Amino acid sequence: MLREYQEYVLAYRLRRAVGGRVTPPGEQLRLSEYAALRLERQDLARSLVRRGLDGARMRRLDALSDQLMFGFWLNPSEVAAFLRAAIREGSHPALGDPAAFARLLTPAEQARLGTGGVAQVCAHHIACFALAAPMLDPDGLNAAWERIEATRPPLFLDELQQPAP
Repeated sequence: MLREYQEYVLAYRLRRAVGGRVTPPGEQLRLSEYAALRLERQDLARSLVRRGLDGARMRRLDALSDQLMFGFWLNPSEVAAFLRAAIREGSHPALGDPAAFARLLTPAEQARLGTGGVAQVCAHHIACFALAAPMLDPDGLNAAWERIEATRPPLFLDELQQPAP
């Protein structure tokens, strides 16, 4: 769950940076808020499987998925939809420039990661954008997944660190 929250925060920061219609509504969720909504989403999905589809519950599941940006980085259709929307908003350097993506990290996160770690985080997330292009090309999709797995970053967010005694 911590890695999932970290992915949510980076997606939130990126969407804020791009702006326009991709700007997430509301403030960034704290870890405890994210966890509560994630558990609600999980319970809702489980109940839809057990009890069958229901319009109101499906809409709530979709709303929670959108709010949590569930699958933002690793779902090819989500990545493609985001990139199309981001391009309509004028794009953003962080979509392809590692230095611009690094600016999404706080100074403490950058210090915690070090130069190599920041490079890994940027390479990993920029590699995720490659999922949008090869959706129809299995070899391209496999290559994209290999790049993503090879650059998987550690946990580093400020929000996930224990306060100093």
